[in-house]
Amino acid sequence: MTIKRVNPHFKAFLGFWRTKFQFLVGGYGSSKSYHVALKIILKLTKERRTALVVREVYDTHRDSTFSLISELVEDMGLAHVIQVTASPMQVRFPNGSKIIFKGMDKPAKLKSINNVSLIWLEECSEIKYEGFKELLGRLRHPTLPLHMILSTNPVSKDNWSYTHFFKDEEKERFVLDDEELYEKRTIVTNNTYYHHSTADDNKFLPESYVEQLEEMKEYDYDLYRIARRGRFGINGTRVLPQFEVLPHDKVLAMMDEINVQQNFVGMDFGFEESYNAVIRMAVDVEKRWLFIYWEYYKNKQTDDETVEDLKEFIQTRERIIADSAEPKTIRYFKKMGFNMKPAKKFQGSRLSNTKKMKRFKRIICSASCKNTVREWKTLTYAKDKQGKQIDDEFNIDPHTFSAAWYGLDKYDVTDLKSNFLT
Repeated sequence: MTIKRVNPHFKAFLGFWRTKFQFLVGGYGSSKSYHVALKIILKLTKERRTALVVREVYDTHRDSTFSLISELVEDMGLAHVIQVTASPMQVRFPNGSKIIFKGMDKPAKLKSINNVSLIWLEECSEIKYEGFKELLGRLRHPTLPLHMILSTNPVSKDNWSYTHFFKDEEKERFVLDDEELYEKRTIVTNNTYYHHSTADDNKFLPESYVEQLEEMKEYDYDLYRIARRGRFGINGTRVLPQFEVLPHDKVLAMMDEINVQQNFVGMDFGFEESYNAVIRMAVDVEKRWLFIYWEYYKNKQTDDETVEDLKEFIQTRERIIADSAEPKTIRYFKKMGFNMKPAKKFQGSRLSNTKKMKRFKRIICSASCKNTVREWKTLTYAKDKQGKQIDDEFNIDPHTFSAAWYGLDKYDVTDLKSNFLT
């Protein structure tokens, strides 16, 4: 058996089996898939195991994982003892080990698999979270230690591969700071081995390939971050680049210092998938600063339950401007003693409201408003089929953003362009 190519950054990874999970994230051409394939072959030559290799779409194996493993068997001089079959795609070892290939687009075929002790999820970010959890249930063996290897190029921080293995702000769950991984390159924690790589770690790449990756910085920085630097982030153009998060006490102190006179409350309605979102806001008119200092965010609540949750507004008599698409709900809240008014909606109001929010020089949010932080921090514009930006559609349905629209319905942020009109 001959191993022709091993990059130094992956040498320790090849022999590491102490954790259940191994998570590899990296840029284009970093050789992570190559070394995962090599690692599995080495393991199965020593131990009798059944390994399952999974991608979201079954047919994509043929030109990726299956092709890679087939070439490695040849390069290692094992073709005379390891049987590789193309239909069905399978690799069989003389000791009884085997590698089988499946796709999550054909989940029924996963049910017949038994005694799988090693699973490789290639491009795991493309697989749905429910699929990942289903595969965890398929990982079982009466005696052998269980292992799952996940490899991926980095994607948006709202992808499950990030929220599960790093941070989930919505669920207030923290496992590992990805910045720490980029600095240390490998980390072992929480029964998981983390590995980060870039094209610089692949000593067999031609220099021209690396130069192409560098060129991306000039025309597509998001792709440059993914392909060249191998880092998670926010994909697309941020709607609110001026959004910032500060400690709650600091936000209140800033508001007291400027003696805020303008206060606003907005509400978006929701039930099953959507949310009832209420936010309290204040505005520094001169500086064009928007403060967000309180939020309410719940779903699957009946109107009477929401009234009970928000009964403080009956005493304060704060005016709430709410989504006019729910006149029956607004009428009920008014009947219960709320000072609630419908927001004005018109053709183009989504775009108009988005532009209004962008005219604030600073948007300062209390860290206690966790759902507002989660939605606004990663809010990006949606794109059409041609890849063009849609200025009034977003990557998520931001309920707190809609609540802000409604709350500021009667307020107009000065447009800088008006200072130059003649």
